[in-house]
Amino acid sequence: MVGIAAKWFFLCLTCYLTVAIAIAMTNPSTKKTYIVQMDKSALPESITDHLEWYSLTVKSIIAKPESAEDDPERIIYSYGTAFHGFAARLCKEEAERLEEGHGVVAVYPETVYQLHTTRSPTFLGLEPEDSTSVWSENLSHHDVVVGVLDTGIWPESSSFNDTGMTPIPAHWKGVCETGRGFKKHHCNKKIVGARIFYHGYEAASGKINEQDEFKSPRDQDGHGTHTAATVAGSPVQGANLLGYAHGIARGMAPGARVASYKVCWTGGCFSSDILSAIDRAVADGVNVLSISLGGGISSYYRDSLSVAAFGAMEMGVFVSCSAGNGGPGPISLTNVSPWITTVGASTIDRDFPSTVKLGTGQTLTGVSLYKGRMNLSKKQQYPLVYMGSNSSSPDPNSLCLEGTLDPHIVTGKIVICDRGISPRVQKGQVVKDAGGIGMILSNTEANGEELVADCHLLPAVAVGETAGKGIKHYALTSSNPTATLAFLGTKLGVRPSPVVAAFSSRGPNFLTLEILKPDVVAPGVNILAAWTEAVGPSSLPTDRRRVKFNILSGTSMSCPHVSGVAALLKAIHPEWSPAAIKSALMTTAYVHDNTLKPLKDASNHALSSPFDHGAGHINPSRALDPGLVYDMGVQDYFEFLCTQKLTPTQLKVFSKSSNRSCGNALANPGDLNYPSISAVLPEKPSVSVLTLHRTVTNVGPPVSTYHATVSPLKGASVKVEPETLHFTSKHQKLSYKITFTTKSRQSTPEFGGLIWSDGEHRVRSPIVITWLPPI
Repeated sequence: MVGIAAKWFFLCLTCYLTVAIAIAMTNPSTKKTYIVQMDKSALPESITDHLEWYSLTVKSIIAKPESAEDDPERIIYSYGTAFHGFAARLCKEEAERLEEGHGVVAVYPETVYQLHTTRSPTFLGLEPEDSTSVWSENLSHHDVVVGVLDTGIWPESSSFNDTGMTPIPAHWKGVCETGRGFKKHHCNKKIVGARIFYHGYEAASGKINEQDEFKSPRDQDGHGTHTAATVAGSPVQGANLLGYAHGIARGMAPGARVASYKVCWTGGCFSSDILSAIDRAVADGVNVLSISLGGGISSYYRDSLSVAAFGAMEMGVFVSCSAGNGGPGPISLTNVSPWITTVGASTIDRDFPSTVKLGTGQTLTGVSLYKGRMNLSKKQQYPLVYMGSNSSSPDPNSLCLEGTLDPHIVTGKIVICDRGISPRVQKGQVVKDAGGIGMILSNTEANGEELVADCHLLPAVAVGETAGKGIKHYALTSSNPTATLAFLGTKLGVRPSPVVAAFSSRGPNFLTLEILKPDVVAPGVNILAAWTEAVGPSSLPTDRRRVKFNILSGTSMSCPHVSGVAALLKAIHPEWSPAAIKSALMTTAYVHDNTLKPLKDASNHALSSPFDHGAGHINPSRALDPGLVYDMGVQDYFEFLCTQKLTPTQLKVFSKSSNRSCGNALANPGDLNYPSISAVLPEKPSVSVLTLHRTVTNVGPPVSTYHATVSPLKGASVKVEPETLHFTSKHQKLSYKITFTTKSRQSTPEFGGLIWSDGEHRVRSPIVITWLPPI
């Protein structure tokens, strides 16, 4: 996506908000969970305990006393570190009355969030082959604790071996909660904490069935184990998935500690549980939070994850979140708050090739992780069938949805299935149940040419849209269509890579165009990491295979890559703020692939833009020594919120008991000291000049001189003042301004970059200019 038409962009925005409002409407008489933020300083003098105050507050708005059978204890959580308040079960009228109560700052309805579902350390330059490398394991790494909010952890995995680790750091206050399948001894010097949060889930969905699901930190799903191992897994020799991706599996920060916070259950991840987990994690002493999930209300002050992340940042915790898997469509991002590092997904230089050979002799390339006894890779050809039509739109039959395949037609044949609606591996199960002996999974227009490998239950190959169209045409027009499938193992050194994943959610950030999102991209396609032994690699109930490692794709996988690298940076630079760490990751990111050409978009092979990749692909080795950083503190982010036309009550959500106030330090939101630069010129054609301001902090050599270089743009001239920055000491701050003057208003955003260089460091900021259309 090179750009989007401005009018179309605002039409999409209107549609999105309309849908969001419709979803938010609920039955007013139904009791549900609400999160209530309280002003901690408003505690009445007659009450010394906050929980007592919360309880009295709830009782004051209940219209009539309830019997014991009606569950009079409405409060399910109280919060007191990253967030102040409680969660309670209320009907809509009670919630509305509560908003008027003494000390009540805000009331949020419960929101359901969804999970955003080896080779990458080497690809990122993190292999500690040289013992003198700054990335090699050292004792300082052991002081960093990464909190992972997810589905729990499988403690027996060799990725969580604590051999050689020092005692748990003194600052750590977390505990190891127990339950079915999880005992105290399952925590060690690697897994330093494990907690579960389920009250919000049970309030909405009923009691957890403890026979079917572990009501403990043990991970039944696998997602949490995979993300935790990606963050900080210990090195494991000979890791593989059924022979694929064989090698050493290790996390980004193998010396860091892991604290598992289980917030996701069979029915989803609930905001009251997530909020409690963040609150607890900050109190426990985590240094980094890795949150591979998203959703919720798209506003800064009504999104409890956003508010809790602000509180964590306020306590010095770096927060990394996945961007979402809503791509390649624009405006599909989640977790867009500027104090969160939002991570998109990209490919690495490893692939799992497979082929489809048609009866015509034509061979087409795809991917697969199939490994089984049935082998369709011989010269024999098998009957091929497609249950769809020549129409460009998939139908239930072509999608291989459950119950749509006729066994009389598909038995003994390779079945072509269109991608979409149901999980990819589930389509293979449907084919297998109907008697099919193999599957060709064809991308549709929504997925383009991006290929994601899966561990299928039957011989199956995934192919791109173009190849899929050709195979389907052959199956529909030939009197006797046949094919055979071949699986070629693991291939390294794939070019070009990285490529931005088609599924990775895209910008722009519709809440604030001046804040470019995502921030960066990181490996998120076909990532090998530890896995639960409670389910098979396909996660299907019928999958009886058990593996110690699995290969997954999603921004859920890219997020922990950034979390782990942030942990390494925190270990080496403990004095750096969350904003400084984010800046180092962003300004050292690269925007080219391993052929030295600009990053591409997997959905259409066109050039990727900052709306797709943000500042670019993370480069850990350069992030260690970025030269300059765009640093910020809590007040800077609060000043940004002051530009968002929030009411004093809405701003109170972020000031909490600190009594922060607006100092009007920013002329507009684009003046936030963000590492990327997004200039938004207003709809008035008469306004053609915009000046933004930035301040950089020297974290390199004390004496250094940086010169500015700006890429030319078609629609505007760009001037940087001053063009040279002379530093005379470390940690010195110098400011500059960048002025955009319109030459020719463009109908789509335009992209460029600003680089500050001293000959050794290249501090790059992406530039986006958007001209708003007249209203």
